[in-house]
Amino acid sequence: MASSIWCLKTKYKQMKKHLFIISLLIAQLSFAQSNKQNIRGVVIDKLSQTTLAGASVQIVNNSSNKGTVTDGKGNYVLSDVAPDRYEIKISYVGYKDIFIPNVVVTSGKETILDVAMEEDLKTINEVVITANSKSKAINSLAPISARTFSTEEVNRYAGGRSDPARLAANFAGVSAPDDSRNDIVIRGNSPVGVLWRINGMNVTNPNHFASVGTTGGAVSALNTNLLKSSDFLTSAFPAEYGNATAGVFDLGFRNGNTQKRETTIQTGVITGLEVTTEGPINSEKGSSYLVGYRYALAGVAQAVGVDIGTTATPSYQDLSFNVNSGNSKLGRFTMFGILATSSINISGGSSGSMYGGEGGGHDLSSQIGIIGLKHFKQINSKSYFSSTIGLNYSKANQTNDDFDRPTNTSFTKEENRVTKTGYNFATSYNYKVNSKLFVKVGVQDELIGLNLFYKTKERVTDSWKQIWDYNSYTSLAQAYVHAKYSFSDKLTLNAGIHSQLFFLNNSISFEPRLGLKYDINSKSSLNFGYGLHSQTQPINVYFLQTQNTDGSTSYNNKNLDFTKSHHFVLGYDLQPSKDWRLKAEVYYQYLFNVPVNTYSSSYSMLNTGAGFKTDLEDSLTNKGTGKNYGAELTIEKFFSNGYYGLLTSSVYSSKYKGSDGVERNTAFNGRYVFNILGGKEWKVGSEKRNTISTDIKCTYAGGRAYTPIDLTASSATGREQLSTNVNSDFYNNYFRLDFKVGYTYNSRSRKLSHSFSLDLQNVTNNKNVFSQSYDDRSRSINTTYQLGFFPNVIYKIQF
Repeated sequence: MASSIWCLKTKYKQMKKHLFIISLLIAQLSFAQSNKQNIRGVVIDKLSQTTLAGASVQIVNNSSNKGTVTDGKGNYVLSDVAPDRYEIKISYVGYKDIFIPNVVVTSGKETILDVAMEEDLKTINEVVITANSKSKAINSLAPISARTFSTEEVNRYAGGRSDPARLAANFAGVSAPDDSRNDIVIRGNSPVGVLWRINGMNVTNPNHFASVGTTGGAVSALNTNLLKSSDFLTSAFPAEYGNATAGVFDLGFRNGNTQKRETTIQTGVITGLEVTTEGPINSEKGSSYLVGYRYALAGVAQAVGVDIGTTATPSYQDLSFNVNSGNSKLGRFTMFGILATSSINISGGSSGSMYGGEGGGHDLSSQIGIIGLKHFKQINSKSYFSSTIGLNYSKANQTNDDFDRPTNTSFTKEENRVTKTGYNFATSYNYKVNSKLFVKVGVQDELIGLNLFYKTKERVTDSWKQIWDYNSYTSLAQAYVHAKYSFSDKLTLNAGIHSQLFFLNNSISFEPRLGLKYDINSKSSLNFGYGLHSQTQPINVYFLQTQNTDGSTSYNNKNLDFTKSHHFVLGYDLQPSKDWRLKAEVYYQYLFNVPVNTYSSSYSMLNTGAGFKTDLEDSLTNKGTGKNYGAELTIEKFFSNGYYGLLTSSVYSSKYKGSDGVERNTAFNGRYVFNILGGKEWKVGSEKRNTISTDIKCTYAGGRAYTPIDLTASSATGREQLSTNVNSDFYNNYFRLDFKVGYTYNSRSRKLSHSFSLDLQNVTNNKNVFSQSYDDRSRSINTTYQLGFFPNVIYKIQF
């Protein structure tokens, strides 16, 4: 009790220090004469990236009908706009009109709205609504199974924790296996099959407490205050994306404000204390900086009694940045990056803690370093080059302790140190031949440096078994060509081919991609997609070593080929009005070349990522298969008239065959997922410039497949023994209800805004099963549950 009081006092003093610093910053604010802000940006051609001079930009849901036109460089400014939500219409001769709903203006920050327009093949006077919102992907080469999301959505939805990955779990076909990590399961695929990309560069796992070879973590290292609207793709993605079989997060960092300095200060239970600053370097050239730093405050949450899933105190911090050079004769250069570190030491633990250990302990730490330089060069009015060079660094250290019952002692069971350094280069040439034909050609290469060390033992008296001890490098090269051809305004073809070469064992893959979109009318369309997708195995799998009788070491997995997958998707889109959308998709996915054991076994690499433990299967062969199929429905009411709603439903099956030829459930076969989200916003105050908002989210999903524990065999051997009926049972169904309430205050006389939100996660305190394990001391099966009721408080000030 005394230690808890001391901890609380210490954290309170730290918070007082932070609040004092914040107060000093606020005191420096200039007293402007108005709280009104600007909406500004640039209008470009979506395919050629050339700026469009003379485009009309107008507010259409306001009596003022404020409007302007773009200048010679495509820039526009809607000045002196009062805090509110607006709908913007952009028009340009020969291009499709764009209506952008839900443009949020606050008094504390300018709203930057860049717009990409598509050329209209028709010459008759027909208005085509192409809302630049969630209804279409930013990448015009992705006609199906793709969706854009904005930072406003990430921060708005209840239960989202300001995490893009957790936001994606609300989309049809996607599920989050547990509350402890943000791993994403797409259509029954392992989360290992997901590709992350930032500013056009393939990146390592951008999450705290991440391990090499995975794609998720406990806390996102992505600062949402630096992100711009981005794409999430779930199947049959275009030819430019490779080395992924499940899905793609295609993220982008926004540029900082090129005209004025702005600051955001934010505190939250999950994201911690955060300061983001941005502003111009040279306003005439359009250069700017954007920097954000975050520091964990989980210890404060624990001190006041909030259960964060563990009694240990996690420590994490990250620094993100995006520096834009502006336009010059050499083109536009952008330097971006994420530097992150995290650590936690878990001693002992209880059966109720997701991160606990039964008499053991876990010492975890990870570091991330992502640094990239992007170059954009406009060649002429029809073509441009886009190139990126960068460094991806990830390091994970883990030491696990265990308890030995016969000797009644604790001992170190595992030591695991993994470092991966990737040197990336990518370039693409983009050519808009005419209004009908667009071609994109690109190459990329990653030189991968590896330092792997892992040893383990089962008993305190056992000798160490060396699993990895490797220090070398290899390379993965990729190339692609993609063409988009519009036969008419109704029918569009996307076709391409992606190729990969893995230099470690000279594995080669050629992957055709195809997408068709047919607009039935201005409100509905049919879509079809096909793609062959290939992926290397988690990099550490190739270097699993075997000690031979003569003392030599063999790497029996080194020649594993790519895992491959055929994707087939058919979709129907209906947008009966600019505020509503219905989307339905059916899909079939056949996976082959999946690593399985050389002997008769139920093991398959398709189950990798289902737990925290690393796969230690040696002498694998590419003879396994799998299949995923299902149907999805999305009904969405975009934010307008003060409210929004989203219903997503997925019914699916995920099966695999190991080397024994028996078809089983994969560990990710949840069978169904249903999400219902909604929110309402009210304008309050005498001038109606402030808002109160409420958001609610309900998730109901099938429990995950698992292999039961054989209690009799476990008690006899003193260690956990699983049943031979692999993945034959399902955990109880998952249910979670989240509720969020927020308040935004826009200053009457200053360019300053405050927002406060209380996000009540799992408000019913439902006990969703996380895992089951055998406790050797009590000789019983313990059930660990996911997070119970969890309040997340966020305060943000912008000026």
